[in-house]
Amino acid sequence: MLPRYHSPLAQVLIMSFVCFLCPGMFNALNGLGGAGQLDTHTTNNANTALYATFCVFSIAGGGIVNVFGVRYTTALSCLTYALYTGSYIYYNDTGNGVLTIVAGCILGIGAGILWTAQGVVMVSYPADAEKGKFISIFWVIFNLGGLVGGVLPFAINFYHSGSLTDSVYTLFVIFECTGSIAAMFLIPPSRVVRDDGSHATIVAATNSAHREWLEVLKMFKNKWMLLLLPMSFTSNFFYGYQFSQYNAAIFTLRTRGFNNLMYWSSQIIGSYALSLLLDFSKWSRRNRGLCALTCMAVSFNAVWACTFVVQRRYTKGGQNTDYPGGPIDFLESSRASGPIALYFFMGMVDAWYQNIAYWIIGALTGDARITARYIGFYKGIQSMGAAISWQISAQEVHYMHQLVGNWGLLVISLPTMVYTILQIESHALDDRLLSSPYTQHNDSSIFNDHFEWSTLSHAEAEAAAASVGSGIPTKALMKQNKHEDIIL
Repeated sequence: MLPRYHSPLAQVLIMSFVCFLCPGMFNALNGLGGAGQLDTHTTNNANTALYATFCVFSIAGGGIVNVFGVRYTTALSCLTYALYTGSYIYYNDTGNGVLTIVAGCILGIGAGILWTAQGVVMVSYPADAEKGKFISIFWVIFNLGGLVGGVLPFAINFYHSGSLTDSVYTLFVIFECTGSIAAMFLIPPSRVVRDDGSHATIVAATNSAHREWLEVLKMFKNKWMLLLLPMSFTSNFFYGYQFSQYNAAIFTLRTRGFNNLMYWSSQIIGSYALSLLLDFSKWSRRNRGLCALTCMAVSFNAVWACTFVVQRRYTKGGQNTDYPGGPIDFLESSRASGPIALYFFMGMVDAWYQNIAYWIIGALTGDARITARYIGFYKGIQSMGAAISWQISAQEVHYMHQLVGNWGLLVISLPTMVYTILQIESHALDDRLLSSPYTQHNDSSIFNDHFEWSTLSHAEAEAAAASVGSGIPTKALMKQNKHEDIIL
């Protein structure tokens, strides 16, 4: 049975399909190392340019999405993926990487806005009890894009040892243009209604560009965004090392495609497994979050420890790698099984990290407008880290130094993630207010004028919920109380 078109599930499925066709295909190319090129230098520089503009337009993306809406911003953003992929056809023919680097800059603009819109749909539409499931649904479908995108170059280039052919890039461009069309089926957040009849978000009275710009600037002094800076910076930083200094460094081209299948498959498996824990109703939200974070932290550290062992065996990559025996082919089972299995688990722990990051942000607020700003800020800092990471790769910094840096950033990010999860307990009042007619005309009923957090005791929460029906302004019942554990 198909879900209602205006339901959160239907909208998450549409956004998932869009990301399957656009960021999913981009991940498939990037995961090959060098976007399928034997020389990764141009792609590393293009990724640096991409993530630099991605950083700026992610932070601004919350305001842009709130002003222009989810549908049109997503549709236009998808076209920037097609432009970037198409630039490699020109690069294959001319060997000139200027267009690819410029296209990377433009893609950064589109990607920053698209991922902000995606975050709004994924974490603000579902009810609290379903956030883990919806994040998992998105992550599974999105990573199917990387999986399918990995199959194509693997099959087409099975007997081809050079860079990807024009036909592969052309096929990817068609997929990405289709994603732009699919984005036109998205609807505004105000029209999304959950199965229990509650609204997915508070409907704002106005969406002025000036107000949005001011609210975006306030993110730089927001307590939660500052606490989560290490998490945001780290969350994509390791891609540069994993894709270029590991996958592209010690494997043949067709094995890099095979590894892509392993990497994105593991993300699908990992996302589904984690969702079962994040939505386990017998535990409190806080305990679920802490347990998930513990599993991720232990597993990620184990992966980096194993990577350290492999990294000690080589200092340079590509066709001239000094890895014992030369580039690894997946048919050489005795040499390939261990490094390929490690790459599989790299993908799994990456999925756990990303899912937990989105889950934490989704637990902070149920307002789609504020979620847009939070996600935009998160993606902006994430992209700043990625830009630095890819430039480090382009400058060919010693591989072992890159590994240690990545491992250190992971460890640094964990304490503030733990602290934030410890502050999370319940958002039941938030959901009740979303279902009321009062909040559909007064978007300040939960947050004060500066969008700072307010805390209520259980008795105050019940009184606030009752006040909605009686017409008493909810703000009049809200006060600061540092000793209570309901966070709105």
